[in-house]
Amino acid sequence: MFPLHSRSRLQAWLKAGNILVDGASAAPRRKVWGGERIELCVPEPSGASAPHAQALPLAIVYEDDALIVIDKPAGLVVHPGAGNPDRTLMNALLAHAPRLAGVPRAGIVHRLDKDTSGLMVVAKTLAAQTHLVRQLQARSVRRVYLALAHGKVVAGGTVDAPIGRDARSRTRMSVNPRGKPARTNYEVLERFAAATLLRCRLETGRTHQIRVHLQSIGHPLVGDPVYRRGARALPFAGKPFGRQALHAAELAFDHPSSGRRRAFRCELPGDFDDLLQRLRDGR
Repeated sequence: MFPLHSRSRLQAWLKAGNILVDGASAAPRRKVWGGERIELCVPEPSGASAPHAQALPLAIVYEDDALIVIDKPAGLVVHPGAGNPDRTLMNALLAHAPRLAGVPRAGIVHRLDKDTSGLMVVAKTLAAQTHLVRQLQARSVRRVYLALAHGKVVAGGTVDAPIGRDARSRTRMSVNPRGKPARTNYEVLERFAAATLLRCRLETGRTHQIRVHLQSIGHPLVGDPVYRRGARALPFAGKPFGRQALHAAELAFDHPSSGRRRAFRCELPGDFDDLLQRLRDGR
C-alpha cells in the first residue's frame, strides 16, 4: 500500500504509532482481513535523524525537471543507515538538488548495493517517483547488469526461484520457498579459464537478487564476500578483486512526464575493466 517507503521504515513508523488501523494504533503482528482503513502519518525528518546535504561528486548521466540518472560508483552507500550515517548518495542528492528534501527518500526509487556500480534513476518530484515505482511494480523497467561469475557457465538460461531472508543470517538472502518471486535471465558474453562474464536481465528486483541466484546455480560472483561460499581465488597475477563483480550497465523506463521510452547505458568502471583485461591476458 505504501511502495514509496522501505519495509524497515514502515516497521519503525508502525511501532512508533504513525500507522493507524481504523483510527487506532496497531501491533505489528495484527492481521488485517479486508475492509479496514489504514492511515500513514509520515513524520517530518528532524534533528540527527534527518539526512543532511553533503557536497559529494555525482556522475550524472542525464537530468531534467522530473528525474536524474546517475552512474553510481562502487563503494558509495545509497542512503544513511547503521554504520553509514552520512556521505551517502542520498546526502549527495540533497546537496545537488535541495528540492529533493520534499520527496520521500530524496527521490530514490530503487537501490544498488554499496559495492555494485552503475545506473540508478532518481525522481525529482513525488509524481515522478510514484510513476517510476509503479513501473518497477509492473516490471516494465529494463535493468541489465554485467556480472563476472566463478566457473565456466555452459550456456545462458533463467533462474526462477523465490528469494527471502536467510534463516541463519538476517543480513543475507537465500533461495527460499517462502520468499518473494524472483526471476533472473542471463546469457554468456565471454568465458575465461575460471570465470564467465554474464549479461543478466532482471524481471524482478529482490535484494541481492543476482548474487543469490548465481550462487544458487553454483556460480557465485567474483569478489562477493557474502555469497561466495569458499569459491577459489581466480588464478591470475595481481591484487584480488575487492568487491562483487557486478555493474548495472543498462536502464530503460517510460519517462514520467512525456511517457516516451528512455534508455541509458554506461561503461564498465576502471577496476572491473582492468579485471577483465587481466583475465584475457591470462587465459
